[in-house]
Amino acid sequence: MSKTPPLKPIAPIRSAAEFARYVGLARTTVSRVLNGQPGLKAKTIAQVHAAMEATGFTPNAYALHLKGKRTATIGICMEDLLTPPAVKKLAALQRLLRARHYASLIEVLDPGHSRRVVRHFLSMRVEAIVFIGHFIEEEITQRIQELTAHNLPHLVIDQPNIGGANTVTLDRAAGMAAVVEHLLALGHTQFGLLGMSSSLRTVQDRVEGVRDTLRAHRLDFDRSTHSLDHLHVRARDFDYGRALARSFVAEKKYPTAFLALNDEIAIGAIHGFQDAGLGVPQDVSVTGFNNQDICIMSTPALTSVDQQIDATAEAAAESLFAQMNPAHRRRAQVRTIAPQLVVRGSTGPA
Repeated sequence: MSKTPPLKPIAPIRSAAEFARYVGLARTTVSRVLNGQPGLKAKTIAQVHAAMEATGFTPNAYALHLKGKRTATIGICMEDLLTPPAVKKLAALQRLLRARHYASLIEVLDPGHSRRVVRHFLSMRVEAIVFIGHFIEEEITQRIQELTAHNLPHLVIDQPNIGGANTVTLDRAAGMAAVVEHLLALGHTQFGLLGMSSSLRTVQDRVEGVRDTLRAHRLDFDRSTHSLDHLHVRARDFDYGRALARSFVAEKKYPTAFLALNDEIAIGAIHGFQDAGLGVPQDVSVTGFNNQDICIMSTPALTSVDQQIDATAEAAAESLFAQMNPAHRRRAQVRTIAPQLVVRGSTGPA
C-alpha cells in the first residue's frame, strides 16, 4: 500500500476554501473528512490529515457552531486560583474530561461578574458549565436558573444548597466530626478554633460538625470551644496561624487541642506554639483540613482531613456526562463526598 507523500508547508491557511485548494480536493470532500462522515476512502482521509499536519490548519469552531456541530467544550468558572484544593479539583476534572475528548475553557471570576462570563460561554456554545469554589449565593443561584432555562448541563462543586443546582460537595461537617471524635478519644475536652469564624457556608458546616459531635457527647459547644479570631486580620494563613497560637498562649489557660480551618493555619499555629516553648503534641494537639503535601513536611507531621479530590472529580465528571445524555432525567442531582481523617504526629493524649 502506497503512502501519501508529505505535503510541503506553506504560509498559514486561514479558510476552509484555501485549505481545500491546498489539498487538491473538493471543499465538500474536505468538509466530510473534517466532520468525520462515513463512506470516504482511507487514502482521502490520510491526504487531508497529512495536509492538516503540514499546515497546522484547524476547522473554524464558530463555523461548527453555525452548522449545529458539537463543540466538545466545557466552560469552567473558578472563584480563584489561590486555593490549592480547588486547583487540584480543576486539574483532576480536566484529566477526566480530556479522556473523553472534551476541552475546557477556564475563567476566574470576580464577584458580580458571573453573568458576563456565563454569557460568553453560551456564545461559545459550550456543552456544560462548571462552577468550582465559593460564590455569592444569590448570584450563582441566578446563573443556575439561567442555565436551566437554556437547558444547559451544569455543575456546582464545593458550594452546597444552591436551589435547583446539580452539586458535588464534600461533607465538611463529617470531616470535623471525625476530628473531634479522634481528639475526644485522646481525652481532649477543650478545643481552640483557628480561623473558624467566617460566615461562609463551607466554614459554618465545619462548625456545625464540631457542635453536633460535642452535643452527642453531652458537651456544651460554648463551654468547650474558644476562638481568638477577632484579635487578628487574616492575610497570610501561615502568619495568621502563628499569631493565633501566640495569643492563646498569652492567655495562660488555653485549650489542649486546636482545630484549624486549613493546613496552612494549622502549621503556622504549630510554629507559634513551638516558638512559645510548647511541645506538639506533648502540650497541645493541632489538626488541619485539606491534607495537602505540606502536612508531611511539618514537624511533627500534621493530622488533617483529606478532601478525596479524585472521588470528587469522578463524581463531577459522571454528573456532567449523565446530563449530556439526552435520556438523562432533568431533576437536579446532589452528590456528597465523604472525607477521610488522616492521623499523624500532631495529635496525642491530652
